[in-house]
Amino acid sequence: MASKKKLEPAIIQKIMANHNNNELLSRYNSVRQASVSMCASLEPETCRIQPSLEISPPWWNLAHTSWFFVRNVLEPFKGAAESHDALFDYVLNSYYVALGPRLEQGRRGLMTRPTMKEVYAYRQSVDKRVEALLMAAEPETIKKLEPIILIGLQHEQQHQELFYSEIKNILYQNPPNLRPVYKKNIKPKSNQNKSTETRFIAFSGGLYEFGNLEQRWCWDNELPIHKFYLNDFAMQNRLVTNGEYLEFMQDGGYKTQLLWLNNGWNHVQQNNWTAPLYWEKIDSEWQIWTLSGMEKLGLQDPVCHISFYEAEAYASWKGLRLPSEQEWEHAARSSGITTKTGNFLNSGYLHPVATHGNGLEQMFGDVWEWTNSYYEPYPGYQPFSGKLREYNEKFMDNQRVIRGGSCVSEMDHIRLSYRNFWKPETRFQFTGVRLAK
Repeated sequence: MASKKKLEPAIIQKIMANHNNNELLSRYNSVRQASVSMCASLEPETCRIQPSLEISPPWWNLAHTSWFFVRNVLEPFKGAAESHDALFDYVLNSYYVALGPRLEQGRRGLMTRPTMKEVYAYRQSVDKRVEALLMAAEPETIKKLEPIILIGLQHEQQHQELFYSEIKNILYQNPPNLRPVYKKNIKPKSNQNKSTETRFIAFSGGLYEFGNLEQRWCWDNELPIHKFYLNDFAMQNRLVTNGEYLEFMQDGGYKTQLLWLNNGWNHVQQNNWTAPLYWEKIDSEWQIWTLSGMEKLGLQDPVCHISFYEAEAYASWKGLRLPSEQEWEHAARSSGITTKTGNFLNSGYLHPVATHGNGLEQMFGDVWEWTNSYYEPYPGYQPFSGKLREYNEKFMDNQRVIRGGSCVSEMDHIRLSYRNFWKPETRFQFTGVRLAK
């Protein structure tokens, strides 16, 4: 049974006064500059497009991540204010009801203001004011500032990952002969004629601990550490590949209603799903849209951009199932796997790649792995206090957990206990599947 003692949010519990003014400012500048660098090659027109409700245009991400520091750092800690803070507040508030009125999410792509010039000026203004606040802060103030600054930087890294999945979808909206390439020649050459043998690695059941056992910074949804009983189970040694998923398609997977959950089948019918997102059959050959353009489908690469419903239907077709998030976490932890083994954003590939290893492979990076777990609070969960209570808690409803990070996640942003979540019909994220039994 979870302890009745009130648990402090992880950011307060584990990170306190670890940085001085200069160290914290250096970390701040590094993350903030990364967002600007990601958008450096984009035309202004590209930055305004919002293809769907769940995809935000780049201009909004650049500005919203700055707004976060205005509302949670500059205002509470009496940093300098400027007129555009109030002017942009309505359009940059994402979902914080407690912070007042906000622009409807689906209207972000209909805005022509602020202009890109104004967005970059806004970012520079926020950065200068945060720097002034940090450099003038006494040690006691730094202790209070640091947790909020770190939350803001982790928040910005989440939006940096979103940028790649969103810009991929935005560029895809153009006619095939006009689709711009984000970055040329980014994917490594891999042996598509040789695949890692599929096998299942067994794990003994028992009562195990889960949550942020590694004692790194974490979100409130990764706490408290708690115990959970697992039955014996086995995990597939690698991710499901494009070639394996193609067999599911060729066997009528998208036409066999009995393989699908009811809501999944409804999405198949309503949206005419016949293949993963970004797959196109051109001259009788399957090709796939990537951030470096259209490419021949790599049969040994992990299947990507599939919804939870597609992952679950594939597992049903195989007579197997998806792992629970507890099974995934226990398998990763007990196998001694670290994030350093993964294909993350740091590799520069921006695409999942084939594996030829022998152990439990691809647990980190490449694609987020759908689990069969609903996104729910851990026993004894305590959300962040104040305005940041809205960050995670209110989304613990009708969403599925994904684990492990992807090829567009920053390596130092992902950890073993990281819990991400999306609606089960989501496809634009770099999401794939690993089987369990």
